[in-house]
Amino acid sequence: MNLQKSAELFERSKKIVPGGVHSPVRGFRGVGGTPVFVESANGVRLKDVDGNEYVDFCLSWGPLLFGHQDMEIGEAVKSALTRGWSYGAAERYSLEFAEDMIKHLPFIDEIRFVNSGTEAVMSALRVARGYTKRDLVLKFDGCYHGHVDSLLVRAGSGLAEMASPDSAGVSASTAAETLVCPLDNEQALEEVFVKYGDKLAAAIIEPLPANNGLLLQRNEFLKKLEVLCNKHGTVLILDEVISGFRTALGGMAEITGIKPDLVTYGKIIGGGFPVGAYGGRREIMDMVAPAGPVYQAGTLSANPVAMAAGHAMLKKIVRENPYAKLAETGKWFTNELQAIADQAPNFSLHIQSFGSISWMVCAPKGQKPSSTVRSIEAIPAQQKAIYAQIFHGFLDEGVYFAPSGYEVGFLSTAHTKGDLELVIEKAKKVFASVKAV
Repeated sequence: MNLQKSAELFERSKKIVPGGVHSPVRGFRGVGGTPVFVESANGVRLKDVDGNEYVDFCLSWGPLLFGHQDMEIGEAVKSALTRGWSYGAAERYSLEFAEDMIKHLPFIDEIRFVNSGTEAVMSALRVARGYTKRDLVLKFDGCYHGHVDSLLVRAGSGLAEMASPDSAGVSASTAAETLVCPLDNEQALEEVFVKYGDKLAAAIIEPLPANNGLLLQRNEFLKKLEVLCNKHGTVLILDEVISGFRTALGGMAEITGIKPDLVTYGKIIGGGFPVGAYGGRREIMDMVAPAGPVYQAGTLSANPVAMAAGHAMLKKIVRENPYAKLAETGKWFTNELQAIADQAPNFSLHIQSFGSISWMVCAPKGQKPSSTVRSIEAIPAQQKAIYAQIFHGFLDEGVYFAPSGYEVGFLSTAHTKGDLELVIEKAKKVFASVKAV
C-alpha cells in the first residue's frame, strides 16, 4: 500500500499541529506506521490522498449508521445551508428535533443541545452537582467520557477510592472529586455507596463501555448501580455517546430497561456532524440556565445545519428501524471472522460484539479468553502488539479498522454482503500472517 502522500502530509502537519493530528488516536501511535490522510468517503469506502480505497469499519467512530454521505441526510443538510449555517439565535429546527427525540425517548423530559459528547458530559456533571449540592462523582475504570478534567483519572490502589490524574494538566484537587470503581464488581460498588453514598452527586457509566474495548456489562451490575443511586439520591448518568442511536433508538437505556436521571449523547445524533446533547428528568434539567442557576452556554449549540442532519437521521431510524438487520448481519460477519481466526497458527482471537459493534480481543495462541471480557483487567497483555499486526494486515488489503486495539468496529446499513465477503476473504491472509508475540 503506497502511503507516500500521506507520509508527506503527516510530516508537514507535525511541524504545526501537536503530534501531527487533531485527536490522538488518528496519529497511529497505538498501531505504528503512517496515518492515512483521507481525501473523501462515500458509502462504506474511504479514499486516501494516495488514491487507495478501503472498506471502512471506523465510520467516524460510530455515528455513520447509514454510511458516509447518506443521501437523505445530505439533502437535509443542503436544504439547511440555503437558509443559513449559523444564527446564534433561537430557531425552530432544534425545537422540532428536540420534540421528536423526546417523543421517542420516554426517559427524557427536557434536552439541551451542545457541540460534542465531551461537552454533554461536562454539562451533565455540573447539573448533577447543582441539583444535589454535592461534589463527588463516581466513574468506572474502563469507561471513557471525553476529555473532561474530573474524568481523566485512573483508579487508586484500592478497589474503589479517590482517583489520581491520568493526564498532565489535571490537578490533584480536581481528580480528588472523582471516585473510580471497577466494572463488573458488585462488592466494590456497594462499598463505594456505603462509604460515600450521601456525598455522591452523580454516578456516570457507559452502559455499553466501548472506548477501552467492548466491555459487555451484565444487566445485574447495571441494575445494582441504578438501585444504589436511587437509594442514596445520586444522579445516575448514562453516557450513551457511543451506544445511543447505535444499539437502538433509545440506546442501552431502552435495551436494559434502566431509567437514567440524565443521559448524554454525541455525534451520532447529528448523523456525524459535531453535535452533542444531555437530557433527563425535568426537575434536574430545570436547573440549567436560563431556567435555573447552573450555567451552560454555547454560540454554536443547536447549529441549524447539524440540527437538520440530526433530525433527518432520527426520521430515517424511526422509518427503517435498522437494528435487527444490523445485528443479524453483525453476528454472521463476526462468526465468519471468528471461524477463520480459530485456524490462525500464531495467536488467539475472541470477537466480542453487540448489535453492529464489535471488538477483537487478541491473545497468544492457546490463551483465548474463557469468558466475556467485562473489565480492563481481563484484557490480554499482548492486545496492543497483536492487534497492530492485524490492523496493518487489513490496511494493506484495503480494509480500514480502528487504528487502536482498544477501539471498536462498526457496521452500517451501507455495508453490503459483498463488502463483508471481501473482508472475510482478506482475513484468511491477514490472520495467517500474524506472528507470535
